[in-house]
Amino acid sequence: MEEYDLTNARWNKSSYSNGDGGNCVEVAGGVPGAVPVRDSKVQDSPVLLLSASAWANFLDGIRH
Repeated sequence: MEEYDLTNARWNKSSYSNGDGGNCVEVAGGVPGAVPVRDSKVQDSPVLLLSASAWANFLDGIRH
């Protein structure tokens, strides 16, 4: 499995996230070959690494 250095990843919180501890995620950009996803409430939580195609399929599924 390929390792990714996420030290300088640019995390973006869901626009649905709020200060009430809702169930939201953050996604990092600028990581070639992967889409890192983590829990927005726990910034040092484990990171799920998805391929770009898996992420696109996920987004397509939640849009419909």
